[in-house]
Amino acid sequence: MSLVAHPSPRARSRLSALLATACLVVSAFVFASPAAASTDGLLDLTCTAPSSEATTYDPPLTLAPQDVTFSSTVQYGPCVSLSRPDIDSGSRSLHVLTPDRSCLTLLETAVSAFTITWDTGETSTISGSRTATVVGAALVVTITGNVTSGVIAGDSVVQISTGPATGILACTLGLGTVDSVYSAVTLEITSL
Repeated sequence: MSLVAHPSPRARSRLSALLATACLVVSAFVFASPAAASTDGLLDLTCTAPSSEATTYDPPLTLAPQDVTFSSTVQYGPCVSLSRPDIDSGSRSLHVLTPDRSCLTLLETAVSAFTITWDTGETSTISGSRTATVVGAALVVTITGNVTSGVIAGDSVVQISTGPATGILACTLGLGTVDSVYSAVTLEITSL
């Protein structure tokens, strides 16, 4: 005599439907875009792979603070925009001497302001905040803010750059230097 209860076909059907619904709800949370989850606006412009950022440090960053020339070039594209379908790509660059930089400062929260020049010749100036975290072996830098002037002014912005963190982690332990970081970039601009 078996002591194991076997559910009826109707109970198995209900259980399957309940599990399928639970999986859909969980996957909606897991795969939801952080930008989409944080705003009620309409995604107006997005730039995806192979958008990228190449950053160099001269001299290379060490654990000890020093004056460093920071150079960064970001290429956005392909880009798709509902309000500006003529925008396909953009870029920005920066070359500046920064005092007291170390590999530890890469992980600090900071104010961020930059201007993107679009392939139409127009610009968008973005102001916001920058946070950096190490997730597994990846350095994830998130900039959140607003377009303060130019194309799509007034919209909110989320830019996420993801690059390898192994050199940064070794540097923070005093086991190496960081001379460059290459990151994949996504940019989402959302109307409010």
